Amino acid sequence: MCSMTKPRGFEFWRSTLKGARYVVAPMVDQSELAWRLLSRRHGAELCYTPMLHAQVFVRDANYRRENLYSEVNQEDRPLIAQFCANDPEVFIQAALLAQDYCDAIDLNLGCPQMIAKRGHYGVFLQDEWDLLEKMIKLADEKLAVPITCKIRVFPEIEKTVKYAKMLEKAGCQLLTVHGRTKDQKGALTGIASWKHIKAVREAVNIPVFANGNIQHLSDVQRCMEETGVQGVMSAEGNLHNPALFEGCSPPVWEMAEEYLEVVEKHPPCSLSYVRAHIFKLWHHTLQIHQDLREELAKAKNVAGVAEVNRQLKQRCQEEMAKDESEWTRTDLPFPHWICQPYVRPPPKDPNTENGQKAPETKAVSVKRALEDSDGSNDSLSKNKQKKKARNPNKNFCPELKPKYIKCEQCGNPKGNKCVFSLCRGCCKRKAFKEVADCPGHGLRFKTKALKQCNSDTGGGQSNGKPNSQTVSTAVHDPL
Repeated sequence: MCSMTKPRGFEFWRSTLKGARYVVAPMVDQSELAWRLLSRRHGAELCYTPMLHAQVFVRDANYRRENLYSEVNQEDRPLIAQFCANDPEVFIQAALLAQDYCDAIDLNLGCPQMIAKRGHYGVFLQDEWDLLEKMIKLADEKLAVPITCKIRVFPEIEKTVKYAKMLEKAGCQLLTVHGRTKDQKGALTGIASWKHIKAVREAVNIPVFANGNIQHLSDVQRCMEETGVQGVMSAEGNLHNPALFEGCSPPVWEMAEEYLEVVEKHPPCSLSYVRAHIFKLWHHTLQIHQDLREELAKAKNVAGVAEVNRQLKQRCQEEMAKDESEWTRTDLPFPHWICQPYVRPPPKDPNTENGQKAPETKAVSVKRALEDSDGSNDSLSKNKQKKKARNPNKNFCPELKPKYIKCEQCGNPKGNKCVFSLCRGCCKRKAFKEVADCPGHGLRFKTKALKQCNSDTGGGQSNGKPNSQTVSTAVHDPL
């Protein structure tokens, strides 16, 4: 058993993690080596790998190499490798393959995205306490490094506390609590509950990290004071300002140039990761310079991304040289070229219009309205506009689309060349029953029956037409 020799709880936090307070969250396709190194240069004391899929990690050597093994770097410690999993054995196999390359293994119990729902992992395991207890207990027994967890809260504080205590009892040595529920995501993200986090911290005897509502260093300090946690984790705030933990907001181009320098120094780094980081850093400025947004999206390599960054820097410096009264007006606390958080706008109230209550109407659908009958580009979605650009004659108007003739039996579209005017399924049943052919659907029951009869009778009757009794015995059940 490894649980007796490895550091546990607060000893693990103080010795292995060096008392880390400022933590960069695990972010899919975003907390890669280059970004972790940049964040560490600017105050981060602990980083997580992006979420790794345990099942893929076990079966795919290339996935292991690209996502962990090739990213070994002495500057990148302490490091926690995070996995998503829903099978105890698979989780342990993946963790055993990863434990020599990190300081702890984290189980993701907080991802709320649809892909996690389909894969049945992340926050969608939060009601399966028996399974989670088994996974954590097994990891605590088998692994040479500590096991940690990242969770989301339940709406009820009491249930959240019981959940956290269950994980602690099973063997979890450090708990990160994201103060949002499973449903708080996207436009409904809202405010994280520090009250839930504080309640967990007071109830357990292991280190706790807080996650949520962290946009500036002052938020970090206030969160630690209000909740009593050992450390604070940042995701979105870090992506928009990697110097967040230093308490400064540098010009965007400084962070972008430094990140690109780290990327060049520590290859390989996926171009999609690099492009995504530059989009995040320049988010506010790209709302103004839409042409360079398009150029950034089209960049084919890191050099292309660096060129767009250079042009953005040049435009911002030209604007800075003007009188402040001529700067682009925004609702941001700082000029748009300064690293600063992005605050999602609250979801619009469907019952209001221009700040006033809209007249009551019968709700029929919350989907986007169908395009106008003239099919003008202004009314089409971006995806359909792209299709229209490739094929100008393409028609998106429902009224002008060809009407399909329905199958006489089931209502599905009939086959255009079906001899029975039926869909394929109905045609197949009818052709089998009547021992008939339908060239339109490629069905040859009669033809096959004739061939079978000829082979059985040495050529069949002189007129080449077997009787119906012979035919019926030559045909077997269709697939």
